[in-house]
Amino acid sequence: MLPPDHALVLFSGGQDSTACLAWALDRYAHVETVGFDYGQRHAVEMAQRTTVLARMRTAFPAWSARLGQDHRLDLSAFGAIGDTALTSARAFEMDARGLPNTFVPGRNLVFLTWAAALADRRALKRLVGGMCETDFSGYPDCRRDTLDALQAALNLGMDQAFVIDTPLMRLTKAQTWALAYELGGQALVDITLEDTHTCYAGERGVRHDWGHGCGACPACDLRARGWREWDAAGRPVLSA
Repeated sequence: MLPPDHALVLFSGGQDSTACLAWALDRYAHVETVGFDYGQRHAVEMAQRTTVLARMRTAFPAWSARLGQDHRLDLSAFGAIGDTALTSARAFEMDARGLPNTFVPGRNLVFLTWAAALADRRALKRLVGGMCETDFSGYPDCRRDTLDALQAALNLGMDQAFVIDTPLMRLTKAQTWALAYELGGQALVDITLEDTHTCYAGERGVRHDWGHGCGACPACDLRARGWREWDAAGRPVLSA
């Protein structure tokens, strides 16, 4: 039986996954992280992962004691078949189905399947992901219904009792900022602003009030609007 308080966080190095990592470290006795290199256009996020993890260890000694091994998995072959604006230099636009062309078909399904296989070997019961169906780009594999079905399939297929945690599922981006502040105070907000990477274009040259990014892609738009909403409200914590 897997320890109920051991978790694996799908950690991209972005704002959402950093909030999820803090959420997991606040709750679970042992937390490991996994990142996926799938040929993403914003590959700088893979470099920022290391920076964010180091900053988290330094800023939060109590969490550092719970933070275990980081894993990096090569999924470049998967990214090569996607032909999306996340894996090639294309304009950001909507496709014929009404989905943004940043949607990589099956990405979260593949990520969680690989994560579950790793978790099986590492004796980690909980899989933590930053999927959200409140402020998001409309990806069907971010929906909780999708993840409930996948959780059932993984448990049947691996004879396990995995739990897929999605702490951001019902939160707006403003509430994600509030959650980060509630969990780690200004120190975690500063790490999110300075070191995380969410921009789909892979741009880190400009430091906006909400962090680094091109300021024009869908990810930057969501992040910026969330920051300004939270800031305008007086930066409340989530439980207030």
